[in-house]
Amino acid sequence: MLAKPPGGELNRILKPSFKRAAIRNVRTVIARSYVRVVGANRETSWLIGDTVLPLLTVSAFVMVYKSFNAPQEFIGYVVLGGVMSAYWLAMLWSMAMQFYWEKEMGNLELYTMAPMSLMSILAGMVIGGLFMTSVRAFVILLAGSLIFGVDYSFQQPFLAAGVFIFTLFALYGLGLMFSSIFFLVGRRGWQIMNLFEEPVFFASGFYFPVRTLGATVPFFTSFIPITLGLDAMRQLAFSEDKNMGFLNPELEFIILIALTFIFIVVAKFLLNYMEKLGARTGRILQRWQ
Repeated sequence: MLAKPPGGELNRILKPSFKRAAIRNVRTVIARSYVRVVGANRETSWLIGDTVLPLLTVSAFVMVYKSFNAPQEFIGYVVLGGVMSAYWLAMLWSMAMQFYWEKEMGNLELYTMAPMSLMSILAGMVIGGLFMTSVRAFVILLAGSLIFGVDYSFQQPFLAAGVFIFTLFALYGLGLMFSSIFFLVGRRGWQIMNLFEEPVFFASGFYFPVRTLGATVPFFTSFIPITLGLDAMRQLAFSEDKNMGFLNPELEFIILIALTFIFIVVAKFLLNYMEKLGARTGRILQRWQ
């Protein structure tokens, strides 16, 4: 009969030290991000479809503004909206539905059995997806600015950079939160995802100043980080007319920081709930929910 290991040794085996667990989760983040970065380089057709086609949408809105002889900064509004639309779509398609897709492909069983946090797996997907999305966004920004002659006047470049960074943090925190929600509702997540796409384009003011919708609509859509982030970046990039902004950029920056913290905390809670639900019911890994 095998001797039972001492209590301290058993705890060391079952509960690795904080350092070992941190190293393992960092390696998980690197591994998951590496897959997406390499995949983007190997599938060049995605690069063409994700850069050329979105430029057509941006160009269509630009032509509408030009036909009405709108001020030049409105052209910049459209270009920045096209840039941020890339991140919104990536959050919906690459983050919110990620666990559901992994379950359908049979990978979720491996993730739940592996000795790492689900947050680290999603974080790696975020970093890898951020690289792919940023390539698309940069091409839209560069081509749109050169073709349509958009001039930017950043008088507070550090604030603008902070707004952009925390907009992405808050946006992907929202994606982490939705990844659990959409997974728990099963195939209905597809309908929810499609329902969110176009209304957010309108209510968040992707191609026009959100203030034109009044005060009520932007107030209720402020929980979507792009609403405040895009509004703040437009005010900071085009300083000629501050009356088109919804809130003060400094206040919007503070709200974005708060949203980042809230979304990540809620996402962690939902991920823990999802794991406990799977352990209790045994149905979380079943397909075709």
